[in-house]
Amino acid sequence: MPTALSVRSLNKTYGNGFKALDNIDLEVQAGEIFALLGPNGAGKTTLISAICGILKVTSGSVEALGFDNIKQFREARANIGLVPQELTTDAFESVWNTVSFSRGLFGKPKDPAYIEKILKDLSLWDKKDSQIRTLSGGMKRRVMIAKALSHEPKVLFLDEPTAGVDVELRKSMWQQVRKLQESGVTIILTTHYLEEAEEMADRIGVIQKGRLILTEDKKTLMKKLGKKELVVDLHEPLPALPEALSDFALQLTQGGAQIIYTYDSTREENGVVTLLDRLRENGIRTKDFNTRQSSLEDIFVKLVGQS
Repeated sequence: MPTALSVRSLNKTYGNGFKALDNIDLEVQAGEIFALLGPNGAGKTTLISAICGILKVTSGSVEALGFDNIKQFREARANIGLVPQELTTDAFESVWNTVSFSRGLFGKPKDPAYIEKILKDLSLWDKKDSQIRTLSGGMKRRVMIAKALSHEPKVLFLDEPTAGVDVELRKSMWQQVRKLQESGVTIILTTHYLEEAEEMADRIGVIQKGRLILTEDKKTLMKKLGKKELVVDLHEPLPALPEALSDFALQLTQGGAQIIYTYDSTREENGVVTLLDRLRENGIRTKDFNTRQSSLEDIFVKLVGQS
């Protein structure tokens, strides 16, 4: 699969000595959805700005579809669409005009049929003549996406695309992102909604204090770092865990009415059967039990805590 973005030894140090980006190396493959996770101030937006050529870096290089974003800025930027966090657009302009104007900024010829398609795909067609100021926050966010797509970029950056958007609209936007991927667009998104990354991404990157501490296929990451939990509901609450269970990683919850056992699901001998046998041997009757997988949020908290 060809490379859409190639970032090499990227550094950004401000005049006061603050290192915002610390030797970032990253490759994003064409057609994938890459989610960049990190707490506030970790460097997510700084990295996006550097890749898009908006921010002058201290050292390093970026190529978009093979074009250097400094030496061949026009060609590189023509391949990139950016949806920033801030909803900045002309409040008194119509949806149609502002999206059409964005296309013209990149030197693209007028193409009303293409603009119409974008607006229809993003459920904005019935708002095409509306002034931006009259739209809801979610609709304004869609307009920003339409503007970013207006010049037919092959790489799309979504910086916190669903911030301030209700759950229903968020899911609708996920569907739109999937459609964009199916059409061949490479998507890099930053998000605070970890379920969004878990739902959407093919690969995950975690950035902390300007360092990219991990890039991994989402499924591989879940398998490597995700733990499973066996949740056992008891017939009668326990005042405390008996000594006979001390060699298991157990947690007593729900007022003693539930035991949670955390284990490595990749190991053949994970201890689940042994634990259930031990409970029976000690006269602890179970009412129900089920398993659950650690979420990406659990993994993220663990990774950031270790860095």
